[in-house]
Amino acid sequence: MDNEIKTWLFDILQSVTEVESYFEGRPKIFEEYIKDIKTKRAVERDIEIIGEAANRILKKDGNFKIENVQRIIGARNRIAHGYDKISDDLIWSIVINHLPKLKEEISILLEQ
Repeated sequence: MDNEIKTWLFDILQSVTEVESYFEGRPKIFEEYIKDIKTKRAVERDIEIIGEAANRILKKDGNFKIENVQRIIGARNRIAHGYDKISDDLIWSIVINHLPKLKEEISILLEQ
């Protein structure tokens, strides 16, 4: 695997791990999340990093397979350019439903 792609995959994994760390030692409760502006902004930043790394991977190798890669990049673009249209529900769905799957997928890719 190309070293740059490996670095970007590691960046994705690191950002997912950071998001997980924001909830360490406590349950993930949506109502608490929406009241915690610092955690919300940190999660959004990590999603931006994930999307940017995924975008760089695709620019380097358009055939590289990451599930839902266009949706990942789209989420990044929405946060970066449409900040006023970000819904807490959307970000929460990414945290709960998509990041755990992405972490597993990226971990497998890095082991190859």
